[in-house]
Amino acid sequence: MPELPEVETIARSLISGQNGTGGLVGHTIARARVGWKRTIASPSAQSFLRRIKDQNVNGVGRRGKFIKIDLSKDTLLIHLRMSGDLLLGNSVKPLGSHSRVQLYFEDDFQLSFNDPRKFGRVWLVADAAEVTGQLGPEPLDPALTSKAFHNMLTSRNRQLKPLLLDQTFLAGLGNIYADEALWVARLHPLAASSSLDARQSGKLLKSIRKVLEEGIARNGASIDWVYRGGDFQNHFKVYQQTGESCPRCGTPIKRTLVGQRSTHFCPRCQPVP
Repeated sequence: MPELPEVETIARSLISGQNGTGGLVGHTIARARVGWKRTIASPSAQSFLRRIKDQNVNGVGRRGKFIKIDLSKDTLLIHLRMSGDLLLGNSVKPLGSHSRVQLYFEDDFQLSFNDPRKFGRVWLVADAAEVTGQLGPEPLDPALTSKAFHNMLTSRNRQLKPLLLDQTFLAGLGNIYADEALWVARLHPLAASSSLDARQSGKLLKSIRKVLEEGIARNGASIDWVYRGGDFQNHFKVYQQTGESCPRCGTPIKRTLVGQRSTHFCPRCQPVP
């Protein structure tokens, strides 16, 4: 599933443009088409088609793992889930071989939601908080201080890996970047969040930011889904590196299951608590 760096990369491409096209901002939606009705989470597909017509695109951003497109009246939220992608181009025909929703602007300029597995969802809402209101803070937000993060961790008595994946705790982090951040911070995935001292909490926050910023700089990771263009997968330290030598100490990387999620760690650098 695309995580914060991949979603951020796609959001930025919608602003700057793709494959020589211009970006979305400033364009007006002339019409829309829904090829898979269940892709529209809210409102109904019929209401979506009627309501989105003639709205202007005022801005594009991200909240957690959601693409956020600000329109003149509403907000369009898109969650890519396992295999979703957003394509821009000039075409009357839907872009992508698995296009579920298309937005058409002037001169057949098109935004296509391509989603082979049909897990992705789209919301058109008057207030984005209707969908994103329960999300935790953004990990890259300067307002999230080390002290505040320490309080967040110690107020919960949960294993670190599942807690970091909880979107109501911290928005945008997923399996890849949680494993990488815990390795950088030298913390075991099963360590209790309440056991961390202020120094460890601060180091974990810095580690999360470090791997996310590197992921964004490398346009995300391209591994088990249809995302294009990222190369962070070529710089993984532990994720999917089972049996490979730890870059720091040489110990073979181990894989285990934590909350039914594959989890990778160095048994020497990240000792069992």
